Amino acid sequence: MQLTEFSTTPNLVALFLARADEKGDAPFLRAKRNGQWQSISWKETAQKVCLLAEGLIKLGLRRGDPVMLVSENRPEWAIADLAIMAAGCITVPTYTTNTERDHTHILENSSACAVIVSGAKLGKALLPAVLRSGHGRHVIGMEPLGATQAGALNYHDWDSLLEGDAAAARKAVEARIATIGRADTACIIYTSGTGGAPRGVMQHHGAILHNVAGAARILAEDFGWGDEVFLSFLPLSHAYEHTGGQFLPIGMGGQIAYAEGLEKLGANIEEVRPTIMVVVPRLFEVLRTRIIKGIEKQGRLPNYLMDKAIDLASRRAEGKKHLSDPILEAVLERTLRPKVRARFGGRMKALVSGGAPLNPEIGLFFQAMGLTLLQGYGQTECAPVAAVNRPSAGIRMETVGPPLPDTEIRIAEDGEILIRGELVMHGYWRNDAETAKVLKIDPAEPEKGPWLHTGDIGLIDSAGRIRITDRKKDMIVNDKGDNISPQRVEGMLTLQPEIAQAMVVGDRRPYVVGLIVPDCEWALDWAQANQIHFDMKSLQGDPAFRAAVREAMDRVNSDLSVVEKVRQFAFADEPFAIDNEEMTPSMKIRRHKLKERYGARLDALYKG
Repeated sequence: MQLTEFSTTPNLVALFLARADEKGDAPFLRAKRNGQWQSISWKETAQKVCLLAEGLIKLGLRRGDPVMLVSENRPEWAIADLAIMAAGCITVPTYTTNTERDHTHILENSSACAVIVSGAKLGKALLPAVLRSGHGRHVIGMEPLGATQAGALNYHDWDSLLEGDAAAARKAVEARIATIGRADTACIIYTSGTGGAPRGVMQHHGAILHNVAGAARILAEDFGWGDEVFLSFLPLSHAYEHTGGQFLPIGMGGQIAYAEGLEKLGANIEEVRPTIMVVVPRLFEVLRTRIIKGIEKQGRLPNYLMDKAIDLASRRAEGKKHLSDPILEAVLERTLRPKVRARFGGRMKALVSGGAPLNPEIGLFFQAMGLTLLQGYGQTECAPVAAVNRPSAGIRMETVGPPLPDTEIRIAEDGEILIRGELVMHGYWRNDAETAKVLKIDPAEPEKGPWLHTGDIGLIDSAGRIRITDRKKDMIVNDKGDNISPQRVEGMLTLQPEIAQAMVVGDRRPYVVGLIVPDCEWALDWAQANQIHFDMKSLQGDPAFRAAVREAMDRVNSDLSVVEKVRQFAFADEPFAIDNEEMTPSMKIRRHKLKERYGARLDALYKG
């Protein structure tokens, strides 16, 4: 395969079928069944994709029809996604954590003609929304949907739609996709909705192919291109995993193994031994905590080596050297680092962080442990990667690296990051007003397409690397006009072992205050050490417990400027979570939801 292939491939299905023909009986999709990893070959996957595509056509679906996809990460997800596109339709992936109301909004907004759902569990929230909305009348279950009443909806069995002549189905698909170009819409991905109702981002085939081309070139040039194995963990309904965890492996001819979930992720990593993973920063924070706790239990020498490794990584980041560094490097490579790498399977080329800002200290820690961590940047509106760190450009953890190949990025006069290129969406589905706010043509260069106005604030350093400083709309402006980055302060707070989650506010106020979720494991240890019964709610009323959390906040404040310091704080009633709608599925806090719930409590911190 050639890197130039990505710039000439007309659509994502054509890329997949070409790769399937090359790989044949080689394993492609892997998942655990009855406790054992089982594989589906490229050839078998291609046959299923073509048969399902023709099955959708027989149901009466036509070109351009949206089809909703609701499923956990599994081989059938990829098969369904590719089959929808092979039928000339548009995939509308949605989160498994969506409520009935969420599903209703997406069904009504997209006017989906059919829905594909994994089984009865996810059908509980989906099927009432289908009935309420009047859309998605064709319901396809990958597994039995349980007792359902016929009449209102047309139910179809997954296996029955995969019956037929595979060769004839392939010919029909080839004829159909010959008319699908890079500018045609491949999927409508609804944004997580950190600030309101999700909007449907229209991603065209060329946008995702552009991302695949850029990422593949970086991997080939900086890491070497081999038999790559990807472990899929983030929701495939998220643009980051959809492109980076599905179509990038397809483009590279790699295997995809589907993780069983967060609780089994560590075991899955050691079993699958992936070469590449795409992960959100919150998971890196969890993994860092686990690694540190594991090393702390091993005694004085491992802890000493960990501290020395972090010191070495910090010096390198600052461009400093000690004469003893080569010796220390050799010792670390023979003692600490192999053990840490083994926990990641032993052959990890790169861990790629995206979806939210990564605290530089987290990145520095993983570098110190001998793992290559690359921070990327982008939005669903640009398929979604626009920039990524790469070793050849010099990895700086406070940056997100240079732009992807064939991607233009510039900084507007007000500091906003603007992106232009084939990766930029064609707009929000049925929302011209919102589209006009973010896509703007430069009158001097109309032929180059619109600039995407990201809403992010940043700068470009002398080496061409982008540094994100904040979200334009999230920026705190205090009553004196000082600009404060809430994400920077929150990131520093959550690095403390006492603090699991945090949100800070202070817009048009004299100082910053915070909402804190204590770390549960730390709180348990504290209660035991102080011979107090562990109950998080009652602990939060204990002056000594509050003082311990205050000490953590004071440590952070010592590294902050006067205007950034968190003067007061309140405890949250429970962790920020997807289920209580205080976090998005990509683990970003929903500020508007938290302010609605805790607004009075935070306002009280400014009184007296």
